[in-house]
Amino acid sequence: MGRYVDGFILPVPKKKRAAYLKMARLGRKVWMEHGALDYHECVADDVKPGKYTSFPQAVKLKPGEEVWFSWAVYKSRKHRDQVMGKVMTDPRMAGYDTKNMPFDGKRMFWGGFKAMVSA
Repeated sequence: MGRYVDGFILPVPKKKRAAYLKMARLGRKVWMEHGALDYHECVADDVKPGKYTSFPQAVKLKPGEEVWFSWAVYKSRKHRDQVMGKVMTDPRMAGYDTKNMPFDGKRMFWGGFKAMVSA
């Protein structure tokens, strides 16, 4: 155990997939260079609306959008905070702000998690 994970769920317009992938590849490079242990960006393949809740419902998925699930792994929360501090001040990330993201950041959600069981 002893790992910490940041998870992100967001809706990406299918027509902006290429722009999102470009941003995600840059993110992977920046996060890993600043010390993240692992980094993943995944597009939904088998997620359906549920009766009460689901990934599509959680992001208020609209026609023409797809759900993305992303996560980064760190040694600890302290390590995550250090890495994120560096990532947020990295000049390569300066071009991305809420005005020009290839997705609706208002429908994205995220959080930090302590790993309890790992393989």
